[in-house]
Amino acid sequence: MSRILLFNKPYGVICQFSRDGMHPTLADYIPVAEVYPAGRLDTDSEGLLLLTDDGKLQHRITDPLHKLPKTYWVQVEGVPDAAALARLRLGVKLADFTTQPAEARMMDEPASLWARNPPIRTRKTIPASWLEITIREGKNRQVRRMTAAVGLPTLRLIRYRIGDWTLDGLAPGEWREGRA
Repeated sequence: MSRILLFNKPYGVICQFSRDGMHPTLADYIPVAEVYPAGRLDTDSEGLLLLTDDGKLQHRITDPLHKLPKTYWVQVEGVPDAAALARLRLGVKLADFTTQPAEARMMDEPASLWARNPPIRTRKTIPASWLEITIREGKNRQVRRMTAAVGLPTLRLIRYRIGDWTLDGLAPGEWREGRA
């Protein structure tokens, strides 16, 4: 039977078990042998990371052909207008590709949000807003690049959901078994 772990990756942790000498790794949090990440989160991103011991399941989670939705909570600098949200929903032209259409909506700051260390920088004259963005691809730093392209630089990025799996009930650095 396949094993799957849900992990709330803290800011600053790299998505590998081998040590690089500079950052905490998955080995600092997950004392389980022979599970591997199904996808990645950048060091400066937080949230849901799935790990599994099943190569086929790992492929199904990460392969864009399966179009598994990934939902992010994104704190951005500025307040999006209707045009910025429409661009995210239609697909954003980036330097190397055009994104597929995304689901994008304004949201309140998540009630279950934890403090980040280090804290997000704030500016007195520029407000920050929260967006919920769902994509079905997952190219390098895609959500950050999308928000920047529509004039809303990302301040904080938290992956909340992958398919039916969510962060619910997981504090940063915690993991639990899930159902494959």
